[in-house]
Amino acid sequence: MDHRALLKSLGNEDRLRLNGKSDRAGLAHLALHWGAIGLVGAAIAARVSGWPALMVVQGILLVFLFTLLHETSHLTPFETRWLNTVVGAVCGFLILLPPNWFRYFHFAHHRYTQDPENDPELAEPKPEGWAQYVRHVSGIPVWRGQVGTILRNAAGGCRDAFVPAARRGTVRAEARLMLGLYGAIAAFGFAFGLDEILWCWIVPLALGQPFLRLYLLAEHGRCPLVANMFENTRTTFTNRLVRLIAWNMPYHAEHHAMPTVPFHRLPELHRMTREHLKETETGYVRFHRKYVAAFNR
Repeated sequence: MDHRALLKSLGNEDRLRLNGKSDRAGLAHLALHWGAIGLVGAAIAARVSGWPALMVVQGILLVFLFTLLHETSHLTPFETRWLNTVVGAVCGFLILLPPNWFRYFHFAHHRYTQDPENDPELAEPKPEGWAQYVRHVSGIPVWRGQVGTILRNAAGGCRDAFVPAARRGTVRAEARLMLGLYGAIAAFGFAFGLDEILWCWIVPLALGQPFLRLYLLAEHGRCPLVANMFENTRTTFTNRLVRLIAWNMPYHAEHHAMPTVPFHRLPELHRMTREHLKETETGYVRFHRKYVAAFNR
């Protein structure tokens, strides 16, 4: 059974239950994620014993705001629409990824998943050798791409096919606002000697990005270029902590099959679809062992 057949088999009661959004569930999860960022950031700012090591923890917590930004682009974490918009804007700002621009990028990815000619995620080829793999995992290409996107959009140079022409003004204004806020924060930090901005935010982002790259590569890496979401997308079985900071997105084939399902309902959708999944893996370490083993062949 492919994902389309499964969706057709669902009754109205199942659909309503699976699509049920909840401010309570979303805000509880948000409090854990943002609360952890605040707590670890405070420990770094206070220079507790071993604080440099905490920057890696902070970095992981920060870069995985990407998964929350991703969810808000679908308007699913919260029932109240403005909560999705505001939380998405904060997450996008913190990880240097314009939320409105990303929404159009991501919708094109969902519409054309693993379509080499139309899926924007495939514009950057997956690594197929050790040098490409190290470069990919380093995060350098993604930082160059995101900063370049902000600058290009701010200059009015957005020509991405997935961004509607009527929305390019919004994308331009968004980028200019982000640059203005970054400039204000930098000026404030220099004026008052607030090196906490560097140690609690900027450096941790750089340290955490490789963990996000490793995580994201498992979502579609080496999956077939076909239309079936149970085949072109991978679900990775992992521990509760990873599912927590990734907002249940390791259930990624399930998410692609039914992107209107909020994060807290994905475990239930997984139970309904597990026997039909074609691409799964037990853990991210196992996935990457297999991935790099192919380089030697």
